[in-house]
Amino acid sequence: MLPRNKLEAVQRRYSELEHLLCSPAVLSDSNQITKFNRERTELEPVVNAFAKLLELEKRIAEDKEALSDPDLAELAQAELPELEEQQTALEQEVRVLLLPRDPNDSKNTVLEIRQGEGGEEAALFAADLFRMITRFAERHRWTVEVLSVSEAAAGGYKEIIALVTGPDVYSKLRFEGGVHRVQRVPATEAQGRIHTSTATVAILPEADEVDVNVDDKDLEISIAASGGPGGQGVNTTNSAVQIRHIPTGIIVKCQDERSQLKNKARALKVLRSRLLEIEQRKADDALSAERKTMVGSAERSQKVRTYNYPQNRVTDHRIQLTLHKLEAVMAGDLDELIGALRSHRQAELLKGTESS
Repeated sequence: MLPRNKLEAVQRRYSELEHLLCSPAVLSDSNQITKFNRERTELEPVVNAFAKLLELEKRIAEDKEALSDPDLAELAQAELPELEEQQTALEQEVRVLLLPRDPNDSKNTVLEIRQGEGGEEAALFAADLFRMITRFAERHRWTVEVLSVSEAAAGGYKEIIALVTGPDVYSKLRFEGGVHRVQRVPATEAQGRIHTSTATVAILPEADEVDVNVDDKDLEISIAASGGPGGQGVNTTNSAVQIRHIPTGIIVKCQDERSQLKNKARALKVLRSRLLEIEQRKADDALSAERKTMVGSAERSQKVRTYNYPQNRVTDHRIQLTLHKLEAVMAGDLDELIGALRSHRQAELLKGTESS
């Protein structure tokens, strides 16, 4: 059964917000406008879906009443199954919309990709994954800003860290966290043997200062000359910033061609996001075993996906989904994979709400 009381409360709050957004007191306060507009936007899909459901229920009731009318019975009998099917689907949609939103879903995301096992091939695969996620971001009109990069000698990345900004970035990219495995013949393989390599992806919601308080006395900051291939002036200015968080031992290094202040700000951004992840993991550890197995935990040690080039196959191991369109996926076509993962997570959340 749908929680009618909750849906009616959402309706009332939505109407209240519409009145507030027209009041002179709110219109003169930009912070209040932003706050109420955000809340209204979050409630709007629920209100619209509930309104459609009420209209559908009204039509179903009218058709059932018409069954006793000889002139209308045949038409009502033909229409009812389709309306009832629509009702079932809409009720499910409303249940999903009522699920509590992860407060991180609308946040920007710090993306970290590191080469894993496999040497040079792993570094090349890390670059392929970064390109794949970048192209997915372009499809959604998000912005990708590289914060730090460590290139491998033979190409690819030992590590690359970037900030992805845009609407609902974390809610979609969260499913990319974990160990990605590739099976293919490296360009340097003379015998044509298939090699298996890995790369690790971390998806961290961007942490604001209010999310994580970093005390200056807990930071050890060092400055060095920027390093890296090419670029005039790269090695002539002391612009690379390394920050060590003393309580946790976390080290973050960022470098730009010349801007020390910019690098420090970037490094602090990454540090806050990593500290926020630690706090969230502590909270996750307190959850039940059933919840821990839910898709979206983004554990770095968890093998999440295999890319098999000889078979043109991509397999997501969390939901046992296999797609035979590897080229499209590597070009950023992740919507089918991410859509299936989100649906699975929603189903698990719904089970949790029904059993609680």
